[in-house]
Amino acid sequence: MHKMLEVNSRYMELLADFPPFPIKNEEDLEKTQAVVDRLIDQGELSDDEEEYLDLLGILIYEYESKQDLIPDIYGVELLEVLIAEMNLKQKDLVPIFKTESIVSDVLNRKRRLTVEHIQKLAEFFKVSPAVFFPENPLAKDFLEVA
Repeated sequence: MHKMLEVNSRYMELLADFPPFPIKNEEDLEKTQAVVDRLIDQGELSDDEEEYLDLLGILIYEYESKQDLIPDIYGVELLEVLIAEMNLKQKDLVPIFKTESIVSDVLNRKRRLTVEHIQKLAEFFKVSPAVFFPENPLAKDFLEVA
C-alpha cells in the first residue's frame, strides 16, 4: 500500500489538534512555533510526529522567507543605531574621527566614512568591518576613498 494512504492515527490526531494552515501574521507564527517547540521538547519523535514537524517547518520557512526581518542597514545609518544603543555622544567618537566636527559631518552625511574610519569603528564596537558595508556594495555610493 502507498505510504500516503497509510496515514497513522497519530498523524491524524496531530492534524486535528492543530490543523496546519499558511501562516499569515506574527500571531499565527507564534502559535505554530509553540506547537513545534512542544514536539521538539518531548524528545524522540515517531515517524508521524516527524512528518508533521516537517510540515510545520515548511509553513514557518515559507512565512519567514517572505518577511524582511533584517533590513540592510550599513554605514552611517548603522553607526547611528550603534551610537543610540550604547548611549554614546558624538564626542565619544573623537578618538576614531580625530575631531568632533568630522564626527558631525559624517553623521550629517556631509562626509563619507573612510576605510580607516570603518576599521576603527569595527574595533571600537567590537564588530566585523563587513557590517558597515551594504549587501551589494556596487549598487551603493557610501565610501570615501582616502
